[in-house]
Amino acid sequence: MATLLWIIAVVLVIAGIYVILARRDILWGIVLIVLGFLIGPGGVSIFNP
Repeated sequence: MATLLWIIAVVLVIAGIYVILARRDILWGIVLIVLGFLIGPGGVSIFNP
């Protein structure tokens, strides 16, 4: 399960960086990056009590 969370988190952070750089939409990019950090099992995770 932790591996799946890492993969989802990495995809969200990369998508957030892409949105910021390529589409120039800073708000959605920041939202995606923050979601990536919240879902990732390292540090803060919304799935760990």
